Amino acid sequence: MTEFYQTELRLRSFPAGYHLITYEIETAVPEISTIQTGFLQVFIKHTSAALTINENADPTVRQDFRTFVDELIPEDYPRFIHTYEGPDDMPAHIKASFFDSQLQIPISNGRLNLGTWQGIYLCEFRTHASPRQLVLTAFGQVKS
Repeated sequence: MTEFYQTELRLRSFPAGYHLITYEIETAVPEISTIQTGFLQVFIKHTSAALTINENADPTVRQDFRTFVDELIPEDYPRFIHTYEGPDDMPAHIKASFFDSQLQIPISNGRLNLGTWQGIYLCEFRTHASPRQLVLTAFGQVKS
């Protein structure tokens, strides 16, 4: 039998940067443990933050992400028009579009089937961000 589980997760405010949130997501959807084969979809309800999957062990990877992306899309770009909410607003929108607003992760034998060194990142692009809201939808063949 296929089951669907959906919940919303409100993350605390994070500073600008790339933050591992795998544990928070797994904790918010305990029903993952009941799914034999399926998927978890993670969707972020914001336009100035994003999601990605990458290295979960060495924090310098997350620092290098920030350095590279901030240099690629600088806050002081002089041609931005959308600056109503501060100099980090428009760059945050562009950065969010370079990443994604959703992820789909396989569930196998009651666990997220991520690689050994993979973790889910919240990519926070605002200097003073508000708490972020995620929609988590787990679905699949339940264990018998």
